[in-house]
Amino acid sequence: MVRISYKKLWKLLIDKDMRKLDLQRVAGISSTSVAKLAKGENVNTDILVKICKALECDTSDIMEIESASREVHENV
Repeated sequence: MVRISYKKLWKLLIDKDMRKLDLQRVAGISSTSVAKLAKGENVNTDILVKICKALECDTSDIMEIESASREVHENV
């Protein structure tokens, strides 16, 4: 199973002294999209692009793919 982690996004917001509401405003995304990101749920790639443009970064700066098999191996 593959899972998306947005931990990098939250760390980036801290580094930029921004809150989720600030992200919502500068990226022009809905509160629903921010809530999905906060829960680690999938969002449309258009949302990710808007965030990257607003924060002047790349998708690899805000998210990473975690596989369940990797997590299992790391816990062994």
